Amino acid sequence: MKKISLRPLASLALAAPLASCAVEDERPNIVLFLIDDLGWLDTSVAFGEEVYPYNLRHDTPNIASLAEQGATMTSAYVCPVSTPTRTSIMSGMNAAHTRITNYTSVDKDWNPDATDTPSAQDNDVLLRTDWNINGVTPSSEPLDRAVHITPYPQILKDNGYYTIHVGKGHWAPNGTPAANPLNMGFCVNVAGQVAGKPRSYYGEENYGNTADKWNYFAVQNMAEYYGTSTHLTEALTLEAIKTLDYPIDNGMPFYLNFCHHAVHTPIHRDPRFFQKYVDRGMDEGQARFASMCEGMDKSLGDLVAYLRERDVLDNTIIVFMSDNGGNSENLSKGGTRHTQNLPLREGKASCYEAGIRVPMVVYWKGKVAAGTRLNTPVVAEDIYPTILEMACIDDYQTVQQLDGKSIVRLLTAGSAAVSKAMADGTITNQQQANDFQIAEDISGIDPQREVLAHFPHQWKPYQLHDIDYMSSLRKGDWKIVYRHRQQTLELYNIGEDITERNDLSATHPEKLAQMAEALTAKLEGYDALLPTFRATGKRIPMPNELLK
Repeated sequence: MKKISLRPLASLALAAPLASCAVEDERPNIVLFLIDDLGWLDTSVAFGEEVYPYNLRHDTPNIASLAEQGATMTSAYVCPVSTPTRTSIMSGMNAAHTRITNYTSVDKDWNPDATDTPSAQDNDVLLRTDWNINGVTPSSEPLDRAVHITPYPQILKDNGYYTIHVGKGHWAPNGTPAANPLNMGFCVNVAGQVAGKPRSYYGEENYGNTADKWNYFAVQNMAEYYGTSTHLTEALTLEAIKTLDYPIDNGMPFYLNFCHHAVHTPIHRDPRFFQKYVDRGMDEGQARFASMCEGMDKSLGDLVAYLRERDVLDNTIIVFMSDNGGNSENLSKGGTRHTQNLPLREGKASCYEAGIRVPMVVYWKGKVAAGTRLNTPVVAEDIYPTILEMACIDDYQTVQQLDGKSIVRLLTAGSAAVSKAMADGTITNQQQANDFQIAEDISGIDPQREVLAHFPHQWKPYQLHDIDYMSSLRKGDWKIVYRHRQQTLELYNIGEDITERNDLSATHPEKLAQMAEALTAKLEGYDALLPTFRATGKRIPMPNELLK
């Protein structure tokens, strides 16, 4: 595919100044609006080169409005499952580096359902590694199988930000410091805990806090809504808005870490929107899931409306994204398994595109050019330095090494460059917008940067088609996939084949070898863990070893 390049021009680099704060009052408010299991095609925003049929399934007008006023990130990448993404965001480190490569259990010593926790083992030829099951820890006290970090909310708090967490945490299990968001630098915690999913979305079921339903997945601190018809998504939204009154009333900059449980299983209908999708001909599961997507979108709209009403929207940055790709395995969503993310391949827990490529939009009035599309890859670990630069904090110390890069210049000068190209006719359609590369001199980010995904695990206690035990590396249009169980390497040109169905490993041996070396170097550089053979206890080969 031909790429349109933009050569560095000083005038464009100055067109959108970087984040700066001349006086204290100018520091922006920041919202990270993080959705769980939302796929690349689960909204009406076209993150691809065209509007795909699945973009038309769900009504998400508020996300669409945010994209019209901000920048759509067409190549946003995270981890195959949630905890690795969430801890990468909190640490600024790649999951292969933290060795937090799977989701944490609710407790170090207790598992409510052995088929739904990382302790479950399979009878496969491979054994998963002894990864850092205890997640991250902000404490310097020794904790086995955990990574000691300085969370960025603590840095924000130390620099005068009022920090709020609402919803899903899932950074570490019970009995560890990071189980409580208050230990992660947050001034306020609403319902944040260890659970990777809620026991129930229904207020009528007290969100799982009943004698017949309770376990550690039950959502806490929401008793005001017990016994009501308030869907959990709505209840969290109401509570999030309440928490913002204090910092706004007192003129304090705030950071809101708004992490919905939606649209993760269980797929529980949002009664406000369910019937409309049944009337459109969807089956029960599809209609339930669609209603959850629209409920999540309504939450964003309600938050934006509140910020506008309080006259702080113009000074508030909103980062909207998902923590991993859409679940294509769970049939409670309705439809046919492994088709829900088409044309992307597979889904959650896979290193194919549907598992790791997610929707992302950034709104920043006056800094991000409205209605622009940025196709430079961004990754979960970029969020850490980006938010701190947005907050005008450049003098901070961390106990961990940061792997991510700030994307502030990409968002500001990069979107300005795209806006200019649109105005002068260089970009005339969506295809050209997706092909438009912003030079590193302007954006601060290499448009050919390497994007690593690493999942040395079996996600469920039964084998899934094209999911589990994988690593991948994207560089430009090229992507290599290492399937651990099969001991095979696959090569794709995702610029020409976004479906990842045309394996070019046999016809492009030199490119395959080059990508295998790059993937190996990345894994070795992070000292990443690989699974071992059950029979011998030896680790599987590195990618480049397969070609020797």
